[in-house]
Amino acid sequence: MAILALALSLPLAACGGGGDVIGSLEGMSAEQIYQSAEGELSRNRAGKAATYFAEIERLYPYSEWAQRGLVMAAYSYHRDRDYDNARAAAQRYLDFYPTSADAPWAQYILALSYYDQIDEIGRDQGLTFQALQALRRLIETWPDSEYTQDAILKFDLAFDHLAAKEMEIGRYYLRRHNYNAAINRFRVVVADFQTTNQTPEALYRLVEAYLSLGLAAEAQTAGAILGHNYQATDWYRDAYTLLTGQGLRPEAEGDNWLAQIYRQMIRGEWL
Repeated sequence: MAILALALSLPLAACGGGGDVIGSLEGMSAEQIYQSAEGELSRNRAGKAATYFAEIERLYPYSEWAQRGLVMAAYSYHRDRDYDNARAAAQRYLDFYPTSADAPWAQYILALSYYDQIDEIGRDQGLTFQALQALRRLIETWPDSEYTQDAILKFDLAFDHLAAKEMEIGRYYLRRHNYNAAINRFRVVVADFQTTNQTPEALYRLVEAYLSLGLAAEAQTAGAILGHNYQATDWYRDAYTLLTGQGLRPEAEGDNWLAQIYRQMIRGEWL
């Protein structure tokens, strides 16, 4: 059967136009189209493979081969970096076969179709949020799937990516002495992204910004949180130097938003 599939796929590859290729599939069985698609995939022609896999559903709807072809189409589109079609095929699979054995794989492909574009989107974080949502659904719906551990890792990296973008914008404002705008960005990191690697620097930058505004209590409290959680870091040592240089110490003062976080942290609720 594999030899037959290879023989059938050769004239298809030689066809000049996409319409001719699609038309020639109509004389083949679902299994033959599937095997031809696998052949294209093995020859690193993922785009053509995706077209073949997708055609199975059109020609043989509701068949077992159509179901298998749809998730393979999603995989092939993603491999071809055709992320829009990969998402569409994966979502279609999840809509029609939400309890199938390959549903976790389809969800993983859906998540990857967002995740793999994160570095291409500049300051627009829409795709990062969508990647996080898709990864979270995989983690929560199929916690024991073979894709879940990698999804958890990618979720953490995407989460850190969002925090890093907030830091980038906050540093931009800080360099331009727009301290209130900078504080708003660093506050988001401390309040919403406290499990990321960006938190120590965010606390240090808060010390810088609050000292620049003459808000000693807030600066001291940011330093206290930094010392409680990240005392061994250069960020804490630099913050300590800044504070003591102005006759201050890193300790919780006042009743500001940082003081509330500090009290929660002491009770073990913040970490």
